[in-house]
Amino acid sequence: MSDITYTPTGVPKNGGPSGASVSAPGTYLEADITDYFALLKPRVMSLVVFTGLVGMVIAPGDLHWLTAFTALLCIAIGAGASGALNMWWDADIDAVMDRTAKRPIPKGVVSANSAAAFGGLLSAASVFVMAALVGYLPAALLAFTIVFYVVVYTMWLKRATSQNIVIGGLAGALPPAIGWASVTGSLAVEPLVLVAIIFMWTPPHFWALALVRNDDYARAGVPMLPVVSGPDATRTQILLYSLALVPLGMAPLALGFGGILYATASIGLGAGFLFCAAQVFRHREGDVAKTMALRLFGFSIFYLFALFAALLIERMAGLAPFAPWM
Repeated sequence: MSDITYTPTGVPKNGGPSGASVSAPGTYLEADITDYFALLKPRVMSLVVFTGLVGMVIAPGDLHWLTAFTALLCIAIGAGASGALNMWWDADIDAVMDRTAKRPIPKGVVSANSAAAFGGLLSAASVFVMAALVGYLPAALLAFTIVFYVVVYTMWLKRATSQNIVIGGLAGALPPAIGWASVTGSLAVEPLVLVAIIFMWTPPHFWALALVRNDDYARAGVPMLPVVSGPDATRTQILLYSLALVPLGMAPLALGFGGILYATASIGLGAGFLFCAAQVFRHREGDVAKTMALRLFGFSIFYLFALFAALLIERMAGLAPFAPWM
């Protein structure tokens, strides 16, 4: 636990990252429901729910709509709870980074202890309800995801190694497996391929943002790759991961659970991803370098959403997979 204390405006009194969370005496502004909703990291939560939904829809078998809704709700709450616990532990980091300084804890509207209790309660509730109403395997996967994100990534890797988001990315990659397991009660190659796609997508996605926010991370003492190895090495890693991601994104087609729409999407989006990554690799100075990094960051979000949307549309429209070689 940290001994850093915060004023209501969120400025650390003794400054700098401590490697832990915050004890926060003092007067806090009155929090409302929007502040607690912000603790859940709703934008991250929406992508997690969407990929979990795709895992559920492509799974063989039927699931009652109420059970499916419960499973998605548990995935959403579990993801949000992880975000709240992340903000609790990283409050010292958030307070000194421009990108996160307005989050509820450094802003002084929610105490660190309240965020920890909120996140812990939601974590336990989401796993319990998933186990009771959906199944033990999806509940176990959800529990593993929360623990991995909070303990392994947030409390350990994030402050310890420049490979933090590479390994830690597993937590954000697992929702398709949870969705699949909610329907089948088991795992298979298909959801694991989707997990692998998200896992491989995570490094270029976050490193593109880290190139732009390099000073932010350096000031907070977070060993992101651009801080530790420099921007040029990061650009090389972005390009290498992108070269691995694009063919992996076509794996659903090769394995026979992606159709013509998915083939078109994976080829077109993959070409766009490689183009953006190459532009980041090429442009290394000035505003154009920043623009290219932000362009890759934005396109990477569209890439993942559109790729999974293609699978979702094919299944909901009853379009057959395209696999003449099988």
